Amino acid sequence: MVRMTGSQILLECLQREGADTIFGYPGGVVLPLYDTLPQFPAIRHVLVRHEQGAAHMADGFARASGRTGVCLATSGPGATNLVTGIATSFLDSTPMVAITGNVARTLLGKDGFQEADITGITQPITKHNYLVMRAENIAMAVREAFHIARTGRPGPVHVDIPKDVFQEEAEFEWPDELSLRGYRPTTRGHAGMIRRAAEAINAAERPIVIAGHGVVWGEATDELVALAEKADIPVITTFLGIGGFPETHPLSYGFLGMHGMYHANMAADEADVVVGIGMRFDDRAMGRFSDFNPGATIVHIDIDPAEIGKNLPTAVPVVGDVKRVLPDLAERLEARDRSPWLRWIDGVREEHPSLEIRETRRLIPQQIIRALYEETEGRAVLATGVGQHQMWAGQHYFYDSPRKLISSGGLGTMGFELPAAIGAQIAVPDAEVWAICGDAGFQMTMQELAVCVDERLPVRIAIMNNGYLGMVRQWQELFYDENFVSVAVTQPDFRALAAAYGIPALRVETRAEVLPAIREARATDGPILIDFHVDQEENVWPMVPAGASLAETIEAPAKELAR
Repeated sequence: MVRMTGSQILLECLQREGADTIFGYPGGVVLPLYDTLPQFPAIRHVLVRHEQGAAHMADGFARASGRTGVCLATSGPGATNLVTGIATSFLDSTPMVAITGNVARTLLGKDGFQEADITGITQPITKHNYLVMRAENIAMAVREAFHIARTGRPGPVHVDIPKDVFQEEAEFEWPDELSLRGYRPTTRGHAGMIRRAAEAINAAERPIVIAGHGVVWGEATDELVALAEKADIPVITTFLGIGGFPETHPLSYGFLGMHGMYHANMAADEADVVVGIGMRFDDRAMGRFSDFNPGATIVHIDIDPAEIGKNLPTAVPVVGDVKRVLPDLAERLEARDRSPWLRWIDGVREEHPSLEIRETRRLIPQQIIRALYEETEGRAVLATGVGQHQMWAGQHYFYDSPRKLISSGGLGTMGFELPAAIGAQIAVPDAEVWAICGDAGFQMTMQELAVCVDERLPVRIAIMNNGYLGMVRQWQELFYDENFVSVAVTQPDFRALAAAYGIPALRVETRAEVLPAIREARATDGPILIDFHVDQEENVWPMVPAGASLAETIEAPAKELAR
């Protein structure tokens, strides 16, 4: 065995886990680690401008590639700045290992300079966390952290290491095998439950599948397509499930929920059997729980048993890995002709077109997203922030494969878009990556433009600039008697801001300018920013008001359609 410092052990372990990229920011207690980094040239360190950006970049890296993202911060404020990104990862089940340094062991618990109990702080928002008190324990902690992060239901794991542990020497021993007592994710579904699920689906006249993020992480798209085609079952998705089922497939009916398709919401409300796959029946997707299709039989397939029955009563629970469960279920399904049910949904879609883009005097974001889809032929990766632009990116760009839409779902984190796009671009360097931004959310993390320049990343940045916190303004208009309070956003000149970083930028104000701007951005070798000035009063439709049921989905009022 070889003696190494704690820093060397950590970096050797990262290398063995295939973690070739770290998003980080140096500080006092992690300087021994940074001092060691040049000894490991295969590991790329990306210097962020704020630790929150590091966590979001690691998250975007993971979502785009399917690999585990890694972020690194110093103690105290460096560690606490990671918290929003870790919580984002936790609620969206993204595999991430967040590494922090802490004060020396002799100072722990004594309120030393830049000390924070980051282990305690992150405990509710991680799958597991470690405070490593001896260099000889680093290898096992890192090995376990990566295993936990990417197995079962993925999620973030935190590893905290005091400064003097980085400096301490120990014998390096790589743990080839792991045996974690109490951690045994169920992967193979119970045969009896699969049989009951098949019986329920075979007997159904109006079944529907709701596919979630678990289909993406389970890499089960092909298995889901095979199942849907065999049994002629329509498929809708959650917002994070977008791309888990090809959206141009004849059995695809878009996503459901607060701003989902009208016909998808109605279909979910009318189905006699609802099959939830890799999703958690959350409030944004299902509306008011007490009134979600009370007559439906619910089949729930998920790798996390804690999610089953949490929000809605489940008739048939199947705990397991969707990639393994779906073929077993499909094998028991009968080939059926469900054309009457499909015609009914098609009729609702025809009568209530959710995706129709009207001609307008002013530029609206829907036109931009649809033009981007047509120009890229649906092959780009879109990373969004949170708000109106996020919903339009989900509605008007059609995703035929997973990992093309990267967005904060459960936590709803504004500012996610730019750092997530950076992480995605680094993870899949040959992909065309667009950061679809709100003008307000962009200002939360716009300092990460510097990373685009440092790393020479061809991220295309599209700002939907309406001068407002758009979704907040929409709610104030609809539900607070147009009492617009603290919702208008003063902005910098985004073109001048980009120029200050040496990034080319365009300003677009009319529909005629949209396509030339997109084409120029696509032809640019390096980052570019487009400031799209859009209608300030455009709202996202359809909409399920907070606390309402899916059956109460409302559409755009006539006065808006006439603008």
